[in-house]
Amino acid sequence: MKKRIWILAAALFLTGCLPGSDPVSFGTMEDRGFGQYEVPPTFAPRTVVLVGLGDSLTQGVGDDRKREGYVGRLAVKMEEWKGVKGVVVHNLAKRGRRSDQLAEQLSDPRVRETIAEADILTLTIGGNDLMKVVKEDLFSLDAKAFEGKLEPFMDRLSTSLFQVRRANPDAVLIVLGLYNPLTVVTDEESEFDGILSDWNAVLEDAAVADGRACYVPVDDLFITNRDLVYHTDFFHPNGKGYSRMTDRIMDALSRCGLNRLSGGELEF
Repeated sequence: MKKRIWILAAALFLTGCLPGSDPVSFGTMEDRGFGQYEVPPTFAPRTVVLVGLGDSLTQGVGDDRKREGYVGRLAVKMEEWKGVKGVVVHNLAKRGRRSDQLAEQLSDPRVRETIAEADILTLTIGGNDLMKVVKEDLFSLDAKAFEGKLEPFMDRLSTSLFQVRRANPDAVLIVLGLYNPLTVVTDEESEFDGILSDWNAVLEDAAVADGRACYVPVDDLFITNRDLVYHTDFFHPNGKGYSRMTDRIMDALSRCGLNRLSGGELEF
């Protein structure tokens, strides 16, 4: 009896599919209450590109665990994001690089071609600009030594970000702030703390103005070395310090809204 019922049902279905017959309609997605459905960009896993720009902090100098600093750690985190099949890293950062040297680097067409491929860009810059002044006036350091230094830095930063966005207007840009390595010597508040705050404000304002950038403050992660976050040079982070920077980047991307910044392309 059950066999006959299935045969009859199959015959009725096939009859609806024969030429001249009215086809069986199951309705569109919209008819069934789904509205206009769009497949999200993160549905199909793909390989994404991470490009590092700037100085030794992005290069990963001081990482005693040999995991390529915060860039290498961030790449590992990114592999867990929705829609990410793998991560290709191009780290263009270099130890000692100042803002004027970054602007010069970005004039290279090959560098801009690499930037154009990026889904995520990271940037650390400004620390060597400040340290250049510190080294020149180490034993008589005061606020006057930094007069006239901030505005040229702002101009060079603006020029550099303009070049980056000409090459790639869509990538998420992560701008990391500066910290004060002099706290390893003394944790007493100084004029340098106020100067550092002004420079960090410039970096943050630049990120906000960009529209697809996220500013990441890290100054509080490197106050003294009580938590053993510095490399033996007492200037660069060690592996633990870079891990903290990576965690802070993830927190900041959550706050800034990774999905929004990436135009819906990326999500945790």
